[in-house]
Amino acid sequence: MTEIFQRPDPDELLERLKEEEQQQARGKLKIFLGYVAGVGKTYAMLEAAHQRKEEGVDVVAGYVETHGRRETEALVDDLEVVPRLQVEYLGT
Repeated sequence: MTEIFQRPDPDELLERLKEEEQQQARGKLKIFLGYVAGVGKTYAMLEAAHQRKEEGVDVVAGYVETHGRRETEALVDDLEVVPRLQVEYLGT
């Protein structure tokens, strides 16, 4: 029995390709969960940020609370950080 080869619809292929490109261009959210303070969430997040930066991804930190930990502060030093905005609230 001969199998008939059917060409894929070019419009369908183009649409599928566009969808794949959009998926790759989207940002991704990664959440670091930990039950209590001090288990390494911030440290792990900053290490992951450095890894992505080495891969050529543009990494910017919005706000990082280091809790005075020198190792964590050292990981922030090499990253671009959005400057904090000072807002007056009730005269303060």
